[in-house]
Amino acid sequence: MSRIVTVGEPMALFAAESEGLLEEADRFARFVAGAEVNFSIGMARLGHNVTYITKLGNDPFGKSIQSFLKNNDIDTSFVTFDDKHATGMQWKQKVSAGDPEVFALRKNSAASTMDIQSISSLSLTDFQHLHLTGIPPALSTSCREMVYELARKAKAQGVSISFDPNIRPALWPDKKEMAAVINDIAFLADIVFPGMEEGRLLTGRETPEGIAQFYHDAGVKTVIIKLGPKGAYTSSEDKKFYTEGFKVHKVIDTVGAGDGFAVGVTSALLEELPLEEAVRRGTAIGALAVMAPGDNDGLPDRKGLSDFMEPKLNR
Repeated sequence: MSRIVTVGEPMALFAAESEGLLEEADRFARFVAGAEVNFSIGMARLGHNVTYITKLGNDPFGKSIQSFLKNNDIDTSFVTFDDKHATGMQWKQKVSAGDPEVFALRKNSAASTMDIQSISSLSLTDFQHLHLTGIPPALSTSCREMVYELARKAKAQGVSISFDPNIRPALWPDKKEMAAVINDIAFLADIVFPGMEEGRLLTGRETPEGIAQFYHDAGVKTVIIKLGPKGAYTSSEDKKFYTEGFKVHKVIDTVGAGDGFAVGVTSALLEELPLEEAVRRGTAIGALAVMAPGDNDGLPDRKGLSDFMEPKLNR
């Protein structure tokens, strides 16, 4: 299987155990959150080797997160600890429909202090793929410089790059700067995964086809636009097609669905499956993600994925 590297901010997540306003919740279950964490766990469960780059606070939550990553077979050799800054934390509302309210404490977190020095000893020689999101560049200027350097290293060494915008407007001073930086990084990627609303905000285009063309014009080879329950629209150099979404029996938690989609597509492409099958796998894992609590509980192993995608063949 492939060796993959990613960088991000894992956070301690406290999810409300009962529905209602987040401010009224009095009991929470603890999980680990973070788009790149979700991606890493999903890839590891499918048998790929993932190295995760981050900095955690030298506190109980940081130590717990490191153990969580190790227990999920993720390489933590580039996880460091900071005595002066805390691990980021997040609280999430429980809802039966729609997206939950999420409140985060991540300003001046340990992860936000990452910089180019954080990857100075990283060699990409043995890696096949780099996965990036728009979250680390929003944490701080030093994080942004690190992400640019990582992307340039990967391009120079022929390592493929996937990019999920994962926009967090609250972390940016304004939407104009957010769009400029995120698009600048997206232009360095081989494959970009914007959601429909993200695509509109980042490109000013109103259709999947228009959003895809915006990134093609900047040199991106493959653009896959997430359409939620409707599936996805894919545009590459020689293929353009829509993929239907899988049926979801009950939505439990929508957070992490986009990360699951990226897991499905990226894992399949690294396994040299056709693009159509890769996108189909992405929609399947995205559907599984929304039917489970927590941000990464629903990400499947090989058997779980096969049973969901081809139930008749696995009876």
